[in-house]
Amino acid sequence: MVALERKRKSEQDKNGGSKRLKSALATSSFVLHSYSKLPTINEHPKPKTTKLDIFVWGTGSMCELGLGPSSKNKEVKRPRLNPYLTEEKLGGTKIVDFAVGGMHTLALDGKNRIWSWGGNDSGVLGRDTSQAKEVLKDIDGAAEESDDEDGDLNEAESTPGLVENLPKGETIVQVAATDNLSAALLSNGDVYAWGCFRCNEGLLGFLRDEIKVQKTPLKIKEFQNIVQLAAGKDHLLALDTKGIVYAWGNGQQFQLGRKILERHRLKSLEPQQFGLYNIKYIASGDFHCFAIDHADNVYAWGLNQYGQCGLTGANGELEDGSILTKPTLIPELSKKKVKEIAAGEHHTLALTEEGHVYAWGRYDMKEVGIPKDKLPESTFKDQHGKPRSVPTPTKLVFSDKGEVLIKTIGVGSHHSFAVTEDGFVYAWGFSETYGPGLGPSIEDVEKPTRIVNTATKAEDILLIGAGGQFSVSGGVKIEDEDKAEDRIEKYEDLEE
Repeated sequence: MVALERKRKSEQDKNGGSKRLKSALATSSFVLHSYSKLPTINEHPKPKTTKLDIFVWGTGSMCELGLGPSSKNKEVKRPRLNPYLTEEKLGGTKIVDFAVGGMHTLALDGKNRIWSWGGNDSGVLGRDTSQAKEVLKDIDGAAEESDDEDGDLNEAESTPGLVENLPKGETIVQVAATDNLSAALLSNGDVYAWGCFRCNEGLLGFLRDEIKVQKTPLKIKEFQNIVQLAAGKDHLLALDTKGIVYAWGNGQQFQLGRKILERHRLKSLEPQQFGLYNIKYIASGDFHCFAIDHADNVYAWGLNQYGQCGLTGANGELEDGSILTKPTLIPELSKKKVKEIAAGEHHTLALTEEGHVYAWGRYDMKEVGIPKDKLPESTFKDQHGKPRSVPTPTKLVFSDKGEVLIKTIGVGSHHSFAVTEDGFVYAWGFSETYGPGLGPSIEDVEKPTRIVNTATKAEDILLIGAGGQFSVSGGVKIEDEDKAEDRIEKYEDLEE
């Protein structure tokens, strides 16, 4: 450790400042004992201010769509404007950011309030829904009143409501959602969270052995000077101003970057760093994670049985249950200038600074968006010769007639999205729950296909996300009608 400290002190840039170490990997003890000497390399994010129209679609049998309790809103096959989140309903403001969990959504508005909707069994909504009005079916009523045997939804969970007991005085700059936990990042670097974590055996808990389920926002004191959060299925990553990554939650697939002994399982319920630093960006899928350092190297760890981490054995082999037990350099992604990563249950997308999208991981539900006749040689096939996964990051093609550049990406458990630089959305993947938003067909979509519908045809989509069986996007209406029509014609020409 002394040698490393001396190297840091002696490496000066031309302006006399300390150079950042080239490697992002170290021991946890080194990071812990050197914390005060590490430079500040990441800035706190600025609050988001762009007012968004919010669209939802997919299957909402667990109140995921936030369209109210009516049973007719349980299946929405194309993007639909959420009527509860308009400027009129929100009192002169709109939603400026959102995060999508497995079965719930958090939405931040321009007045620094968080709205939530979806299933609340784990306390993820951050508000009391126990006194919800129950809408019961009349068993003697006419059959034509509803063809939905489940009846209407829980009114409080299916309608966006305000998260309770959030701190006053600090601006919220990010929201994050796992399957069973919600979190908010404040402008001063503090993190508040609520809900719980689950594991293979059921409920794991929330914080150490003290709290099993947290119903309202609680400050997590182990998180300080945080600049970004990244949510998995049942774990949460956090990145601080010094480039150190912390992990909290379930670690049974090594998604916490360290080994959790079964007899010490509750140790995972205390946020800890694990030797990964000099990082500028983090991302997470359900059970696998990514980090990008200040030299643009990409690291991955966690579950990798479909090659979703972007790494195989020396001979291209994959194994069931394959795991990267600690952050591992991914050569195929490093130096590609990756700026954004979005990951689902077993697949991953990466967006480069040039606007290109790479995809890899599980194939059988068409998650990666590569047509069968264009699969790369690295495609892993089962014993019957059927494609199982694409473990090598592979560039996606959105049109054979011209280049389509992408500005942001999003994924659900088994479906994916790419948003073009001018705000159209391409979708692909598992379609039985209408998650891609492409209409009534439940056939899986094997290649990127543009969403065409009345609600969003004049919207510049800026943000997109998805859960297990539903999706959410946010956009700004294009007021110039000629510009909106020109945009439509451009993509129709590309798709002829």
